[in-house]
Amino acid sequence: MPTVAAQLRNAGCVFAEEEAKLLLEAAQDESGLIKMVQQRASGLPIEHVIGWSEFCGHRIAVDKGVFVPRKRTEFLVEQAVKLAKNGDIILDLCCGSGALGIVVAASLDEYQLYASDLDPKAVQCARKNVTPVGGKVYEGDLFSPLPDYLQGRVNILLANTPYVPTDAIEFLPAEAREYEAWMALDGGEDGLEIQRRVASVAPLWLAPNGLLFVESSEQQALQTAEIFIQNELHPQIVRCNDLDATVVIGMKKENEIRVKKPT
Repeated sequence: MPTVAAQLRNAGCVFAEEEAKLLLEAAQDESGLIKMVQQRASGLPIEHVIGWSEFCGHRIAVDKGVFVPRKRTEFLVEQAVKLAKNGDIILDLCCGSGALGIVVAASLDEYQLYASDLDPKAVQCARKNVTPVGGKVYEGDLFSPLPDYLQGRVNILLANTPYVPTDAIEFLPAEAREYEAWMALDGGEDGLEIQRRVASVAPLWLAPNGLLFVESSEQQALQTAEIFIQNELHPQIVRCNDLDATVVIGMKKENEIRVKKPT
């Protein structure tokens, strides 16, 4: 019988040896191992097979169908950790598994952590991760399910919104297209639809000098920065070539008063 690594390699898994080790550690018995190898060989993401993902050194529970936190997104979290302070209120929008907020909170001695997602599966998964560290997870569209008392008090707003243009989703790896929720991938016609919605309301929720962190593609970053400017957020673009990661940070300046224009 071929080894687990050989079976995975034959199925086209690039990191067969590493994944074989994970499967061997996760399986409770031989029949469980066989099932897990079959699932991975069929294309199911390794994180969904074993039930967790390593992100910034933390083990994050990831249920089937829930967006798997990407390695490149560790760069966004690194930027937030650098700027977060003890006592901050952290809000993780489009939270998926809740990975981003958990890691930022873990860097602080004191914090309040909130998260929200529209996908019930993601909310259920996020509660497994966020509740044990004292956070709260809400189900609903962006800010809509959040308690009003957070308005004007959020210091760190993490919004890893989907930014893939709708027509480009078909070109994503099969692991994403077939096994992750469409709403976690689809950023609308130009990929910036959800970013616009977040930025248009974020100043209402951010504290003075509060920060909004958004992941973008290198090609979209200037457009994202312009969206921030249009909503009176002062943008900064940061880039990590090693991870192919681009993050746009928007600050709500302390002395600026934003008047919401009627729509």
